[in-house]
Amino acid sequence: MKIMVAQQSEALLISVLLQLVIMVGAARALNLLFRRWGQPGVIGEIVAGLLLGPSLFGHFFPGVSAEVFGLQPAPSIMILSQIGLILLMFQIGMGFEFSRLREPRARRALLPVAAVSVVVPLGLGVWLGYLSAPYFAGEIPVRIYALFCGVAMAITAVPVLGRILAGYGMLRQELGVLAISAAAINDIAGWLLLAVVGALAAAKFSVGREVLHLALVFGFVLLCIFMLRPATNFLLKTFPVREGEVPPTLMSIILIAVFMLGMVTFKLGLFGIFGGFVGGLLVHEHQEFCTAWRRQVGGFVLVFFLPIFFTYTGLHTNLLGLTTRTDFLWLLTFLMVSIAGKIVPVTLAAKWAGYQTHAALLLGVLMNTRALMELIVLNIGLQTGFLPPKMFTILVTMAVVTTVMVGPALKFLTPKLGLTTSIDIEA
Repeated sequence: MKIMVAQQSEALLISVLLQLVIMVGAARALNLLFRRWGQPGVIGEIVAGLLLGPSLFGHFFPGVSAEVFGLQPAPSIMILSQIGLILLMFQIGMGFEFSRLREPRARRALLPVAAVSVVVPLGLGVWLGYLSAPYFAGEIPVRIYALFCGVAMAITAVPVLGRILAGYGMLRQELGVLAISAAAINDIAGWLLLAVVGALAAAKFSVGREVLHLALVFGFVLLCIFMLRPATNFLLKTFPVREGEVPPTLMSIILIAVFMLGMVTFKLGLFGIFGGFVGGLLVHEHQEFCTAWRRQVGGFVLVFFLPIFFTYTGLHTNLLGLTTRTDFLWLLTFLMVSIAGKIVPVTLAAKWAGYQTHAALLLGVLMNTRALMELIVLNIGLQTGFLPPKMFTILVTMAVVTTVMVGPALKFLTPKLGLTTSIDIEA
């Protein structure tokens, strides 16, 4: 019996190792290829995940795909992907440069940009959801289906936007900081909306419950400011970085704290990945620590963990599942409305705050980055049964296309703004 259990464990290990070899190798190859094409490398990683699924590999080699990845992705792969997202969000949080928000126009633009980037696409997405329900929803409750469409169109991908800005050297420039700050507010609003949708889907929604939910989130913010931030400062003084290296004890404490924050934010309905983001914000002022962490841990997170999530999503996405003229018309409609619904209101809000046209337009394009966070929302909708496979595929395609737009827009608009950007081939 023990020998059989050991053999099964060994077989599972070999299966997971084979999947990791394929995921990491494909993601790195496409990362480098897309960089050569002038696109952010993270887009190549997303495409690699899609190509490993039923859209290409699973379609032409179904037997091999089933042998390698199984009929359903292994739970171990899903868990690894979520751990990677938490660590990625930690690194994005530590990369914030809030001093740029001291610029009067950046402060004036932050809340209006964040608000319109949620409200307008949310309304348009719900509207399209109701219009498309007769074609795609089937027996799914129309209200819940439409709300999922709205949330998916409203959200901006903080992790992917952060990697794009870092790759182009804009994470500490005024427009980059404004974009990532507005996207963070956008995402928090998006997760709260998703929590409301989940409550409605489970028939557990009540005004009192949601008010309590918001109060708990506000209390958590106060806890971070007045207790966790001083505690973090004390911790980093007690275990200082020496010779550019994070002490092992400090690294252990930070990892434990980040994972505990993930558990707290999950209980607050914001999902565990925001715990990582909060942890990064708590340490972002300690530049020596942040630099050392990125050198020791950051590259491993980007190269190993993130491709796992993209492949996990790709295994659920079948781009070949859109077969009829009606399918492609709805795909085109969602693309056009989602792009205009983000870029136009954000551009107008930025111009109102004092930004010139090209800067405002660039901000609109940056806020149009949806990929990672929308993919998370879409996976939730698919797994809970409130997004049918065809609409899942339409919205995944929309997420990829709106994110692919960012690279060409940066190359076109940054020279007009006098900004110096350089693509980091390793990002």
